[in-house]
Amino acid sequence: MILKGEISDPRVKFVTVTFADISKDLTWAHIGFSVLTDNPETVQAAQAGLDSARGRVRKLLSGRVDIRHMPEIKFVYDKTIVDAFKMSQKLEDIRREREARESLSTGPEAELPGEVPETQEE
Repeated sequence: MILKGEISDPRVKFVTVTFADISKDLTWAHIGFSVLTDNPETVQAAQAGLDSARGRVRKLLSGRVDIRHMPEIKFVYDKTIVDAFKMSQKLEDIRREREARESLSTGPEAELPGEVPETQEE
């Protein structure tokens, strides 16, 4: 909610936090983020916006979390969602191709593999 409500940088407008990995000694925290596209310029802009807001995010978190030492924050691009979307699209393409092949092979004049077509004699 900090990114959505209290950071006004337009570069982080469409950022989604995907994970937080915090060291046992609380000295560092890797915060994963994703954006709606895998366009390198968009990802770099989001990374720059998050890096720019790092100190503010850390300060806002320190006011909300009751711990002795606030970890150093590093934002890390997480392409898992983009990769999952691409995989889903590929699977959908394969399904469509399979359905198209099956509809062609199950038509009324379809031949089975190895079958010799009948010829009409007059």
